[in-house]
Amino acid sequence: MTVRAFLPYHDRRLHVPAERVKAVTETVRMIWDDMVDTMEAMPGVGLAAPQIGIMLRLAVVDASDKRGQAVRMANPEILHASVQFRSHDEASPNLPGVSAPVSRPRAVTVRFLNDAGEVEDRDFVGLWATSVQHQIDHLDGRMYVDHLSPLRRKMLVAKSGKLARR
Repeated sequence: MTVRAFLPYHDRRLHVPAERVKAVTETVRMIWDDMVDTMEAMPGVGLAAPQIGIMLRLAVVDASDKRGQAVRMANPEILHASVQFRSHDEASPNLPGVSAPVSRPRAVTVRFLNDAGEVEDRDFVGLWATSVQHQIDHLDGRMYVDHLSPLRRKMLVAKSGKLARR
């Protein structure tokens, strides 16, 4: 297993949709293992493959208290989102040093290929739901700052850049 490096915010790959996964192969499982190691090293509650330069629709999420409960997802898609929203302070290692509150549905039902290569529908609530939606955004070429006003986004990107130059 390997901890991978993160792409910087301005890397074009973070702003384009990732490719669908055709099948869960041993290579996909090895990528997921690296993603879990990378997520744990942040530490964070989720990671999408494009964040580390792999342009496949792969994500891992672990918002458990104990850790070690990572859900591995290929081609995740939201089937249903609750009408109740919750706000959570979100951040990304691709834009280090800054965060902002983002309002998202409190619960979602997601369909994905699991680590056995089977289609699975799973309900996520609270921080799990926030993280899953955040990762799907990455897979679609969006980041949490895209949910903010253009001015707020510009300010956060500039602040992150300034912090990185220190």
